[in-house]
Amino acid sequence: MADHARGPGVPAVTLAEDPPPIDGSGTSRARCVLAPNPSPMTLNGTNTWLIAEPGSPTALVVDPGPDDENHLRRVVDLLAGAGQRAAQILLTHGHGDHSAGAARLAALTGAPVLAADPAFRLGETGLGPGDVLAAAGCEVRVVATPGHTADSVCLLVSADGALLTGDTVLGRGTTVIAQDGNLADYLGSLDRLRALADEAPLRVLLPGHGPLLTDPAGALDFYIAHRRERLAEVSAALAAGDRTPAEIVARVYVDVDRGLWPFAEWSVRAQLAYLADEGALPPGMTN
Repeated sequence: MADHARGPGVPAVTLAEDPPPIDGSGTSRARCVLAPNPSPMTLNGTNTWLIAEPGSPTALVVDPGPDDENHLRRVVDLLAGAGQRAAQILLTHGHGDHSAGAARLAALTGAPVLAADPAFRLGETGLGPGDVLAAAGCEVRVVATPGHTADSVCLLVSADGALLTGDTVLGRGTTVIAQDGNLADYLGSLDRLRALADEAPLRVLLPGHGPLLTDPAGALDFYIAHRRERLAEVSAALAAGDRTPAEIVARVYVDVDRGLWPFAEWSVRAQLAYLADEGALPPGMTN
């Protein structure tokens, strides 16, 4: 889910003037299949990712996207055209724009659905921190990244230096902290991913929405700076007398389409909860 606002002091992640198409983009082992669900919150649509070692007869499908029959059958056809079948279906988190098509894709392919949250699994296997999946012929490691949601994970394809980020990092703009998310967790996840960018090292981020990002360290530095500046803006709004999420959104997100303000309130509530935990709310104010 995209948060389109950013503070004036934080530079945007720069994209090419004429960026390549998202559908079909990727790496040697990861290919994007763009779902037909564009919106202000999903950007161009949900990126479904097919992961496989070249020549492998099996593949992983990450984030089937919406329950759209044409999209799901296209995923199956693309796998068949590559001489592959789906071995496992993985979810970066449980939001419907990523997970709603999972049950139907499982029915079409016979593949189990793996997720951090047991509520979204079809089968007994989950996605735990550090788990290594090898069903596609290449190593895929689970990186727990709670924050956008409590169940968010990223997936590291080490051979490509690629990280599938779900909604933790988007290809354009920044993500919102959802109602089941937590800002402190999210900041911690961003710090761990920034360290991973140097350690892996990462060469590309493959997001759940928007184009791939070829400067992982730069993108993560931007995300971290953006979150810190947004906290400063919320603190300034509180100092100016704003007290409700709606009042803060009206000040901090003034340049954002008002239709997106309800989603911005999710992030503001998460920021207020963070400030409350830090003892940084004005006297007498409770979150």
